[in-house]
Amino acid sequence: MTQSHPKIGLWPGFVKAARKEVVPALGCTEPISLALAAAIAVRELGRAPERIEARVSANLMKNGMGVTVPGTGAVGLRIAAAVGALGGDPDGKLEVLKGLSGEAVAAGKRMVAERRVALAIADVPKILYSEARVFAGGEQARVCIADAHANVVLIERNGETVFRAGSPSAGEEGGDYDFADASARDIYDFATQAPLEKLDFIHEAATLNEALSREGMRGEYGLHIGATLERQMRAGLLSDGLLTRILTRTAAASDARMGGATLPAMSNSGSGNQGIAATMPVVVVAGHVHASREQLTRALMLSHLMAVYIHARLPKLSALCAVTTASMGAAAGMALLLGGGYKAAGMAISSMIGDVAGMICDGASNSCAMKVSTSAAAAYKAVLMALDGACVSGDEGIVERGVDASIANLGRLATQGMAQTDVQILQIMMRKREAA
Repeated sequence: MTQSHPKIGLWPGFVKAARKEVVPALGCTEPISLALAAAIAVRELGRAPERIEARVSANLMKNGMGVTVPGTGAVGLRIAAAVGALGGDPDGKLEVLKGLSGEAVAAGKRMVAERRVALAIADVPKILYSEARVFAGGEQARVCIADAHANVVLIERNGETVFRAGSPSAGEEGGDYDFADASARDIYDFATQAPLEKLDFIHEAATLNEALSREGMRGEYGLHIGATLERQMRAGLLSDGLLTRILTRTAAASDARMGGATLPAMSNSGSGNQGIAATMPVVVVAGHVHASREQLTRALMLSHLMAVYIHARLPKLSALCAVTTASMGAAAGMALLLGGGYKAAGMAISSMIGDVAGMICDGASNSCAMKVSTSAAAAYKAVLMALDGACVSGDEGIVERGVDASIANLGRLATQGMAQTDVQILQIMMRKREAA
């Protein structure tokens, strides 16, 4: 690989970023955030709740309305709040529902059926916000989470403040980090040149997300896209090639995750689907080229950290489907494994920005696996183009001549250009919900 002069002083921050943003998560992280708030509130209350009042930001409502909550077979934020309150682990963070009992699930479903779980949109400026207020025996407790899915900012009991966060982003793993002085090249240099012991923790992403993929290939979850594509391959309607294997195994992991499988995903930037998108294409290509553990580890770090770097230019939740940006990380990781180097990685990312930048996020649901597979295909296509010396040029659309400038334009599109799109998506979804 080509050596450059790495900015080693940035590397501790890169490790912090990866450890903070690449963490295990059980279930879609938006309803899980509310489940965590409810679990912590019940611990503060000290008894099982008689009723729950939940409020969430508009974006969190959008992403939590249509997704299956792990272990419940039920959909939505109300059941997430109920089972989080009745059986969640308040210290479990994004794995709050790990080990959820059948009794807690049954009690949670009764609570929802008896209309003892109220849900509303919170009038707050935060894009990511969840709040659970629990009541029992004339007492109440309230927990608020903001800015990040496990970042508790307020705990109250009977109206008195028990805890108030001093930092708006101190609640998740790994500490603070800043990409202000970093570039895509710096990310690449870190992943390819840093001592392996600084990177080895990222290998768990392959372990967790491969397990989800195997579970999804059983064909029992969501839209079972992965299993369907494999059947069509056996029927001769798809070729048994690397692209097909990337699509099937990546989509299968998302099928399982969105369909309520009780296995954790390794998430990226607060999203299990982003973690899957940044992991599985790299894992499949690594198997194809018979990569060593070190080669896979470095490619996974490049993929995940590049995905975090790109997503840092976006709102935490927005109208832009962020599996596209996670797949841009995967494109860089695949390019590395296929011998393309930094130039090919940058070209592939630029081509993806010119290809799938407009994909919308219309809430978390089983159909997310479709977007995951589409983005994975776009990533592999962009890598093949880059290996052949072709990419979307800086004269076309929002793509610039440098990859960092292209990424900045993508961030502007998400933060400014798609704000009204986000409003319209939520209005459409809420109208459907009211009409149901």
